[in-house]
Amino acid sequence: MRTAEVILAELGPDMKLFPDHRHAASWAALCPGNEESAGKRKTGKTRNGDSWLRTALIEAANSAAGRTRDTYLNAQYTRVKRRRGHSKAIVAVAHSILVSAYYILRDGRPYEDLGGDYFLRRENTQHLERHLVSQLERLGQRVTLQPMAEVAR
Repeated sequence: MRTAEVILAELGPDMKLFPDHRHAASWAALCPGNEESAGKRKTGKTRNGDSWLRTALIEAANSAAGRTRDTYLNAQYTRVKRRRGHSKAIVAVAHSILVSAYYILRDGRPYEDLGGDYFLRRENTQHLERHLVSQLERLGQRVTLQPMAEVAR
């Protein structure tokens, strides 16, 4: 609730000030840095922006990542943390919260969570099966796949 108050206080209720969600994220300084030289990515450090909004979103991201289960934000946190670490994963989740808030305020629609299995549903199932089977075989297991019977709903 406190985060919603801070978002409204800092961004305002009218999202026409920002042409799109990228401008809002840039204003809050929650967009990734993009320092590149000679084809090498040097840093992804974010710059300093609105400290009240950034602090509130980082706190909300910590809560969403650590205290929720089977949500999109938790799934995003675990996915990014595996590759980039805790700090960058929290900033990515904070960015997602800000983008969601932008669209909620712009369109006046309630938040709809995509679910904790969003990233699994998005992938090609045959590719994922092959990948997981090869991982188990590298661990010394023999795997045979049998499809489950359709569950009547």
